[in-house]
Amino acid sequence: MNKFLKTTAAVAVMAIASMGMATSQSMAEGKLSVSVALDPGSWDPIDTFLVAWGAVGSNIFDGLTERDTNAKLHPGLATSWEVLDEGVRIRFKLREGVKFHNGEPFNAEAVKFTFDRLLGEIGAKGPQRANYTSVESVEIIDDYTVDFHLTQPDPVLLTKLAGYGAMIVPPKYITEKGEDYFNTHPVGTGPFSFVSYEPKVDLELKANPDYWGDVAKVSELEYRFISELTTAVAELQAGRLDIVEDLPISMLSVVKDDAKLDVVSTAGPTVYGLRFNTRDGITANKDVRKAIVMAVDRSTIIKSLLAGEAEEIASFQSSLSFGYDPELKPLPYNPEEAKKLLKAAGVAPGTEIQIDIRAGKPTFNEVVQAVGAYLQTVGLKAVIKPYENSVFLNDIVPQGKTGALFQQSWGGWTLDYDNTAYLLYHTGQKWNPYGTDAKLDAMLEEQRPMTDVAKREELLKNIAAYVADEALEMPLYGLKAIYGVNKRLEGFVPAPDNRVKLNTVSIKQ
Repeated sequence: MNKFLKTTAAVAVMAIASMGMATSQSMAEGKLSVSVALDPGSWDPIDTFLVAWGAVGSNIFDGLTERDTNAKLHPGLATSWEVLDEGVRIRFKLREGVKFHNGEPFNAEAVKFTFDRLLGEIGAKGPQRANYTSVESVEIIDDYTVDFHLTQPDPVLLTKLAGYGAMIVPPKYITEKGEDYFNTHPVGTGPFSFVSYEPKVDLELKANPDYWGDVAKVSELEYRFISELTTAVAELQAGRLDIVEDLPISMLSVVKDDAKLDVVSTAGPTVYGLRFNTRDGITANKDVRKAIVMAVDRSTIIKSLLAGEAEEIASFQSSLSFGYDPELKPLPYNPEEAKKLLKAAGVAPGTEIQIDIRAGKPTFNEVVQAVGAYLQTVGLKAVIKPYENSVFLNDIVPQGKTGALFQQSWGGWTLDYDNTAYLLYHTGQKWNPYGTDAKLDAMLEEQRPMTDVAKREELLKNIAAYVADEALEMPLYGLKAIYGVNKRLEGFVPAPDNRVKLNTVSIKQ
């Protein structure tokens, strides 16, 4: 058994030893209200990997594995796993006595159904399948044992099983109710179950008294979709919200100065940047792209606009990510060199350059305004065009309708650069509307099955360096996960990836 497989097995054994069937506890009364800036539009785990979905979905669904707030992997709906056949088969022992919210039993059939669906025609319509291409099939051994047969070893699979597309879904419920109904009436095995959903308004959940883990300490959980974060903070101050996720930097002092509230933050994997349209216009030229990056003083933006709650990045990953290279430095701020490159490329002073962004993101919008001001100093006229979230995410970017630059934020929730790089740069991926690079594709494909940890890490660093040299994007910063929290809450622990499990949170009576 190679080093990776030994390490994986050891982690599994340690996790299993430390975890058992959690002890249920009586539920307290109380309603917890949380704001989320974006309504994903579907609660089916295979329809999206938006951070907003993960923040909510992680309280409705469970995966075979789960990750704690320290990013450590533990058993979830699987109590143990064993890596076999040099990494191309993984046997999972499943947790017994678990039921879906509709009373349907969780068992091996549910696991097989979940992955047959994810890897079949239904999954092909969504963005999640690319994360699980190493899974060839799931075989039922008995009611509570399944074998995952892989096309090749996948060193990140166990982490992927802890979230998003790998969340286990109920076969009978989906078969009887249909896909469209499931999108808006989700059923999982998690600590909270569905009550009602009004698109773009709210999602109401209630505590699941039969949860296999720690039973929720509040009886109700409400998610309100509030795109204007100033409105969300006002609701927090008024006591109508308990938690505001993605607290904008501009509102930090408002929350800190309120005796009823706390600002809670933690280092996170989420990164922000502007990506280039490499197909059309002046940004099809690599030297022009480099000039645009060099025209912007990212360090000053972080200090002046982000209150130090961020770190400068050279690639589209945070320092928490496997594959992060501390030796890779961003292109330097050098407006004079930028002017020379633009002139050599024949870009006339006053040339307009469109930057497409998501509306309702005040912190990032301020950053983009600063970017536009820097571009003005090298002779480019930035035109900033905001779009409603669903239009931007489902049409403008995937369909390749952007201007020269477009906003990209990425949760990096697997803490592995593969989950970012493959989905952003490989030909044919949803978030890569413009790029076709055979060399980059080959590197991305080569690292995926690698079980030699050191060699794989080196290749991921090479991919980051290649992307930086091609100037496919302007990496801006990695931002901490920042929450505004009412002090009446007890047990709130911030999650780096915004996927906060709220069953351990209680309200002071």
